[in-house]
Amino acid sequence: MHTLTTDEMRNEPQNVLADARRGEPALIVENGEPVLMTIPMGQGLEAREVRLELAVGLFDREQVSLGIAARIAGLSIEEMIDELGRRLIPVVRYRAEEFEEEMKYVRTLADRG
Repeated sequence: MHTLTTDEMRNEPQNVLADARRGEPALIVENGEPVLMTIPMGQGLEAREVRLELAVGLFDREQVSLGIAARIAGLSIEEMIDELGRRLIPVVRYRAEEFEEEMKYVRTLADRG
């Protein structure tokens, strides 16, 4: 893995692209602290598996949206939903307050019938 400072990345961004084309991740540091890591988006079987695991993990931690996760994994949104379902990872997530509001609405509908 190649390490660059933020100044090097700013002045010579082609180095990050060159690393990616060689299949090498790059670590960008500022004042010695990591701030960004690039991961090549290769097309080999192992790369697809790594991309999928990364996408699922980021989505599960709520760090990326479903659409971004699908793009990282190289899947359609429908395929990503299916993959998350196989892993028992909920696609739609409610906070407790949101869920309670939805349930109140559902109860009002049930009371009408």
